[in-house]
Amino acid sequence: MTRIPEKDRDLIEKAMYLPMLIVVLEKDLKVIDKALFKLKQPYINLVEDTLKAVQRDLKVVKERMRKENMKVQQTSHDEAFTQFSFIWKGYEEKHSYFNPAIRNRVHSLLEYYLYKRFNS
Repeated sequence: MTRIPEKDRDLIEKAMYLPMLIVVLEKDLKVIDKALFKLKQPYINLVEDTLKAVQRDLKVVKERMRKENMKVQQTSHDEAFTQFSFIWKGYEEKHSYFNPAIRNRVHSLLEYYLYKRFNS
């Protein structure tokens, strides 16, 4: 049973997933830069613009979490699960996430930031 309201938990989870998405985009940018595309600059521009959008959103999330006294921190990681500590208004809760579920969520966020955000 969690004390954290769904709205706040969603915000905390964004603070978990957005940094992971930034890592993915930064790695992809390096791969694209080394790839043998004839015209690679449009791909680099797309990934850089997406990266900037994710970083802007993460900044907003972090500011809101700071104002509302919320924190998230990864506490452990193994082959199957990653555990996070959520601190919400003085309460601490441990939450475990199945690694394939994390990957799927980051995949969904990547799709959103690359092209779906323009259709909203």
